[in-house]
Parts: sequence; structure tokens; C-alpha cells
Amino acid sequence: MTRRIWLIAGPTASGKSALALRLAEATGAEIIGADALQLYRDIPILSAAPSAAERARVRHHLVGEVDAAEGWSVGHWQRAALARLAEIPGSVVIVGGTGLYFRALTHGLAEVPPIPETLREAARRKVHTVLEQDFREELAQRDPLAAARISPGDKQRLARAWEVLEATGRSLSDWQADSTGALPAGSWTAVALEPPRDALYDRCDQRLEAMVEAGVLAEVEALAARRLAPALPALKAVGYREFAAHLAGETSLKSAIAAAQMETRRYAKRQTTWMRGQMADWSRITAVAPEEQWRQFIALDPGLTL
Repeated sequence: MTRRIWLIAGPTASGKSALALRLAEATGAEIIGADALQLYRDIPILSAAPSAAERARVRHHLVGEVDAAEGWSVGHWQRAALARLAEIPGSVVIVGGTGLYFRALTHGLAEVPPIPETLREAARRKVHTVLEQDFREELAQRDPLAAARISPGDKQRLARAWEVLEATGRSLSDWQADSTGALPAGSWTAVALEPPRDALYDRCDQRLEAMVEAGVLAEVEALAARRLAPALPALKAVGYREFAAHLAGETSLKSAIAAAQMETRRYAKRQTTWMRGQMADWSRITAVAPEEQWRQFIALDPGLTL
């Protein structure tokens, strides 16, 4: 079979990992994780990482490889992913829920210099203290492409465009025009999972309950005992704060589960919104059941040889 590269994105609990595993087994491909939390070996339950049994069935890369004390950036992941792609001789399935990782692969990554924290904080304060329309109009005078491209309500990306201007004297659009590291056009096939919202939310709720049964409290307790910097990505995993609060005696387990379920649903909504805006041209799978997802995937890829 000719070497293929498939990209499979989707919000949490959408079934993307199971679909990727089935595709990899059917084609002899290896899997590269594109998930900013499944990277970390300390939180396999909290990040819903592929199990040891699943990883024994298909070789996985960039899953459970990094210590929680490390804070990987998008650029760090992109470089690692491209290196693994170069090493793998056969087909590859890249799967995950971190949209920026996929964008780094498909559009490249602007090598913007590090932004001083003082400027980052100033940009965040500014975008939250003035009317968005006023902020956007001011940004448009210096970076019209960014002001036009950034979706309404996306204050995080507006602040990012502003801080880059302030720190470098050059627009984010100019930096992005010099992006490097993108996969060649036509070398990959992409699909995004977008199941109905109610069904997705039900799966999110069920997943949190399953995490507790699987031992997530012990996982959170072990990580909390390390007293790592709160800003590290692994400690921002949805559910960590809620379960840590329970372990500290601040809330009941029932309340912690309910709060984590709510945050997981919100996270899934943000992921879906991002995909609609940034992956609008990707094929969609809307089914929930694994068999139907597989049938839709096969129908979307006429070049797939099983």
C-alpha cells in the first residue's frame, strides 16, 4: 500500500482514538498523538490516553512520553511529530484533540520570539477591559489581516495578535507568512469528528464517572504530591483541579465529579467551535457509534485500501 498520512481530529470523548486505532490496525499504520495532555505519562487516566493494551496493538508515538514537569509548546510538539514522521517508513495516523497541533502541521508554525510575560499580561488586560469592537478596530490599523481573520469573541487570539505586535514591532500575520514545518499540500487526508452535541455531552459525563472507577483520584494525588508549578500544562488537565479540591477536603466526590463533567462539556464545546472555524474544509464524521463512524470514514476516503 502507498504510504498515507491521515489526520483525525475531534473533541474529547468523540471516539477519535478508537477510530484511529481501527484504521491503524486495518492498514498497518503507526499512530502519532496530537493531544497536548496525552503527551504526559503522569495523567493517562485524566487525559483518556490509549491504554497499555491498545498501545501494544499498534505502535504509538508522543503518547505518555513526557514528564509532567516539562511544559511542551506547540513548536516542540511539531518538531517531534515531524521527526517521527520522517522515521516511520509506512503509513501514519495522527490523532488528537489539540487543534493548534494540527494547524502547525497543515499550515506551518510562525517562529515568533518569546513574548515577555509583562506584555502578555498587558495584552490580556487590554482585551478584557475595552469593548471588543474598539480593540478589533485598533488592531486592524496595525494588523488588518488578523483583525479580519479572528472570530468574534475570540479574545485569546486577539490578545495574541496584539502582544506579538507590541513585543516584536511586526504583525502576527507577517510572522505567519514565514511559517515553516508544514506538511506538503496533498500529502495528507483529514477528517474531523463532530457528533451531535447531546450525545457528545453524554459521553463526556460517562467518561468522568469511568475515570473515577479507573483510579483517577490516586493519579491526581500522586501528581499533586509533586508540588509542580501550577502553570504547567499537565496540571491544567480538565478534572485535575476539581479532583484535587476533593482530595484536599474542600468538596465532596459527588460535587467534584459534577464540576469536572461540566468543565469537560465546556472543553468539548470549545474544541468543536475551534474545529468549525479552523477546520471548515475538513471532511466530517457525525456518527456516534463506532461502527457507523467507521462506515462514514471509509465512505469519505475512496482511496483507502483495506
